[in-house]
Amino acid sequence: MTTISAQLMRIHERIAAACVAAGRAPGAVRLLAVSKTFGADAVREAFDAGQTAFGENYVQEGIEKIAALADLRARIQWHMIGPLQSNKTRVVAEQFDWVHSVDRLKIAERLSAQRPAGLAPLQLCLQVNISGEASKSGVPPADVADVARAVAALPHVVLRGLMAIPEPADTLDAQRAPHRALCELFVALNARGLALDTLSIGMSADLEAAVREGATMVRIGSAIFGARALRPVPSTPPAAA
Repeated sequence: MTTISAQLMRIHERIAAACVAAGRAPGAVRLLAVSKTFGADAVREAFDAGQTAFGENYVQEGIEKIAALADLRARIQWHMIGPLQSNKTRVVAEQFDWVHSVDRLKIAERLSAQRPAGLAPLQLCLQVNISGEASKSGVPPADVADVARAVAALPHVVLRGLMAIPEPADTLDAQRAPHRALCELFVALNARGLALDTLSIGMSADLEAAVREGATMVRIGSAIFGARALRPVPSTPPAAA
């Protein structure tokens, strides 16, 4: 068994055990394999082991992998999970299936306007700054309801749920607190009539806490692919003589 295959198996075992501990069905949580900084060969290896949903943080890197794995396009689901600037929305709208990092209405509006008519609607999650960190992107919790209603009304996109990257914590109880707060927002939005089904929370270090608090999708990278590879630094052209 390859290393990636073995790691995928271990992650599925962790997810299943966390679901049992939380009293949830083992299939209640989907795995998103975060392949940022790893090449197309690693993605293909994970695909061959049964993984079909992959998350990318960097637009250009993701686009290059989508092109390199064009033969698998109909069977792979590509998720943009990293920060998204306005000038990158068109290529994301054209190439990806999901965007988890919608942190303001303007981004959703651009994705909606730029989604090609021949493609299925783009699936969106609102990124919520659930821990209130100044360094993190995301919609403030107090503004989520208004932004969610506006996004849900847009054409060519479907609002599926909420995403967050909570502040790291050392204990299970401390990890659970921000996940619980996000889940409470999720429940409140559904009570207001929004048909949301996705809570994109939980990574390698806090998977169990996220599942305990209602995660429906966990984003796992290093525990599948290994230590992060360094992104290549663009070369600087020589100064003109």
